[in-house]
Amino acid sequence: MPDGRHTKQVSDDQRQIRGTAYHRPVMRGPGHGRGPRGRFMGPVEKPKNLGKTLIRIIGYLRQDVLPLLLVIIAILVNTACTLAGPLVIGDTIDRYIIPGDFNGLIWASVMLLAIYGISSLSAFVQGFTMASVSEKTVARMRTDLFAKYQVLSLKFFDNHTHGELMSRLTNDIDTVSAVLHMGLTRLFSGIITISGTIILMLIKSPVLTLIVLSIVPLMMLVTRLITKYTGKLFIKQQMTLGELNGKIEETISGQRVVKLFCREDRVIHEFEESNQQLKHTALKAQVLSRIMGPSMNMLNNLGFALIAGIGGLLVLNDITGAVTIGTISVFLNYSRQFTRPINELANQYNMVLSAAAGAERVFQVLDHEPEPEDAPDAVDLKEMNVKGHVEFNNVSFAYDDENLVLKNFNLKVKPGQTVALVGPTGAGKTTVINLLTRFYDVNEGSILIDGTDIRKIRRNSLRSSLGIVLQDTYLFNASVRDNIRYGRLTATDEEIEQAAKTANAHGFITRLPQGYDTILTDDGGNLSHGQRQLLAIARAVLADPAILILDEATSSVDTRTEVYIQKAMLNLMKGRTSFVIAHRLSTIRDADIIVVINNGELVEKGTHQELLNNKGFYYNLYQSQFVRTKQDQEDIIGSEAVL
Repeated sequence: MPDGRHTKQVSDDQRQIRGTAYHRPVMRGPGHGRGPRGRFMGPVEKPKNLGKTLIRIIGYLRQDVLPLLLVIIAILVNTACTLAGPLVIGDTIDRYIIPGDFNGLIWASVMLLAIYGISSLSAFVQGFTMASVSEKTVARMRTDLFAKYQVLSLKFFDNHTHGELMSRLTNDIDTVSAVLHMGLTRLFSGIITISGTIILMLIKSPVLTLIVLSIVPLMMLVTRLITKYTGKLFIKQQMTLGELNGKIEETISGQRVVKLFCREDRVIHEFEESNQQLKHTALKAQVLSRIMGPSMNMLNNLGFALIAGIGGLLVLNDITGAVTIGTISVFLNYSRQFTRPINELANQYNMVLSAAAGAERVFQVLDHEPEPEDAPDAVDLKEMNVKGHVEFNNVSFAYDDENLVLKNFNLKVKPGQTVALVGPTGAGKTTVINLLTRFYDVNEGSILIDGTDIRKIRRNSLRSSLGIVLQDTYLFNASVRDNIRYGRLTATDEEIEQAAKTANAHGFITRLPQGYDTILTDDGGNLSHGQRQLLAIARAVLADPAILILDEATSSVDTRTEVYIQKAMLNLMKGRTSFVIAHRLSTIRDADIIVVINNGELVEKGTHQELLNNKGFYYNLYQSQFVRTKQDQEDIIGSEAVL
């Protein structure tokens, strides 16, 4: 990472670990953060611009217009059947059951069977088609977002935590998927059902309609009172669960330290305290939220009782003349159909808001400016037969456009020379590499390769001409062979093995259980750090770069392993212009040029012996690092003798 710029990011990463899913309530299965109406019972994040976000989601859905039309038709048919069923039942009671018309009853039963059969079929078509549309839509969104990540600048990734970016690709898009799959259709269906039910009830009996509608304000009041308190409890539960997850992650990651200092009892005690706090908070949230179901049932039953009682009185006294036993049956069914979508409507709306907020964060990334395009007259470095002459001319650079990290930096490197960059942490060494690779562009000055400004070179051709071996190399969950082949995908097995031999990696690879076909675990966890570095060097050998960059490639290994890595690096560096960043000054004694950087300025330049003779900044660094025991010095001399 660039020097001295990530204090905030570290804290963000720690918050990500403790809070798990970024931007979303922490959910871990049934019973955590869920009320009787689902995971959106608690507080819901709202988008900043709902209308604009929904229009963009519709833009993705528009690619499946015909399936969406089919979904709308299926919803309308299903709703029509749902509304028609109670009418047929009420009509059957009045026309066939009370008069005792058996044939009419059979005919009505067949009609009901057809209505509910069509309703079930349309519901299946609706669910199946919408599932297909939603998965296609989020697949396109996921592809667009992942592709966007590949073209964004390194500055974007430096300014966002990995957890945040992962959350946008997983949690946020999953939320959109869930809402498209179920929430959107239920919201649409609920609105139509409520509207249709009110119209039909008013036609059948305005008096009974008022009775049904009188229950709605009570439902809304009860829902508001319950969610007011459950929302606060769910937030507290979420925070407590995040803290508990943080303790678990820290304990598992730091298990060696826990055992080394015999702190098992202490971490168990701390975990139990957090666990008990979570239990009490979650218990309050769950108990209170589960009052919602019985409360709604009680109000529904109250409505049933009022409809049955008042409707019965109207029938017995023949007050209106329009209310029959069949009408009462219709209203009993309609009251259930009416209150159910009302209960769910707020939840579905919250789901839509949550999905829109997630989609908005996805669109924020999609709208972010990618790396600037190559200049129209940009050249391909591979066609230039690169010699490796590198020149920094009056280069100044600041990550935040204010505090300069490099100040008027000048350096000329001849083809085949090895340049070592040394200096204290945060001096600007890695920044030099970031500018050479065009992860960032200079604010002032220029960087030339063989006389051509790198801003006039195509980025892909520039980076493919550079070979980089980092301190913490990354290996994929694939075979050893495929990890080396990543340097050049067209390489043959023979070329891969030759690259491994050049990197002094062939020996340990052949001793692995399946040799070159051994599958590496996550980031090469089944290899030592030195072995991972040798594979990274083999990958760079296979890429055959014109310019080589070694960024502290031996700073985390022991002296013996360092010898093997140094021999591999010497093989790799032959005939190539090389830039080496090293903490151990012993690794760069033979460099052609040692560049000393402090506070972004080039303070000294020369060979190892010249800089020692000057007794300046480098001399002080060297002395502070190599005040060792006689045995340590003998070990270093012995290692150099092997080289």
